[in-house]
Amino acid sequence: MDHFPTNWGRPRNDAYDAYGTYPIAQRPLNSPNDAFTVGIQHTQQPIVTGTSVLAIKYKDGIMMAADNLASYGSLARFKDVQRLHPVGNHTVIGAGGDMSDFQHIQTVLDELMIEEFSAQDGHNLGPAEIHEYLAQVMYARRSKMNPLWNALLVGGLKDGKRFLAFVDLLGTTYSASTLATGYGSHIAQPLLRTAVEGKEDTLTEEDALKIIEQSMKVLYYRDARSINKYQVATITASGTSISESRHLETAWSFAEGIRGYGAQTQ
Repeated sequence: MDHFPTNWGRPRNDAYDAYGTYPIAQRPLNSPNDAFTVGIQHTQQPIVTGTSVLAIKYKDGIMMAADNLASYGSLARFKDVQRLHPVGNHTVIGAGGDMSDFQHIQTVLDELMIEEFSAQDGHNLGPAEIHEYLAQVMYARRSKMNPLWNALLVGGLKDGKRFLAFVDLLGTTYSASTLATGYGSHIAQPLLRTAVEGKEDTLTEEDALKIIEQSMKVLYYRDARSINKYQVATITASGTSISESRHLETAWSFAEGIRGYGAQTQ
């Protein structure tokens, strides 16, 4: 619907604004300019974003988790979004930040894996190679990607070696036994480090799942952009597996005892 009365009753011309004063592509910018305005060459405002991704090493492989929420600004809009994506047979990537950027990364990786398979040279890309490729892609396209893009986590297993690494839009990379993006890097990361570091070779899959569930529950309580619906990916010698959506069992009765909550003011 066209909300401008001057256009009612006649066809709308999308090339001009409502009053026919400027072509849309040439419309002047009335907002204040700053020193960085000249350097911005692309539209970089996020529309749909996801929050934290968690990942840990355990005895038999790598475990990753991400909730299914993609927020439209501050609106919890899409509640069935998968933010964990398998790449090949032994690698999974998880993304937080702008979902359109993540969809682009998925397309790029899928094309890469098809090309690699078509070569039929007996070589397969492992998690370390995929991580390095993503680091180069992210760095090369940093000016085109969203500034609120958080990071990718890459987890995998090759030749019995566990691989877990981080990469962000600037091409920053590092590896650790526990990783988290978004709000999880502030809230969940200390919990993961306490529970996992030094125990990577003894933690069972059941223990790892409990650690992930507890961390996801804390994030749901504390992160306004999260939801109590999430998926868990495991990467072991037998391959990758991404679970169906799980639901956290939560309780909010404790909030009644917090001063300032609801009708309580004393």
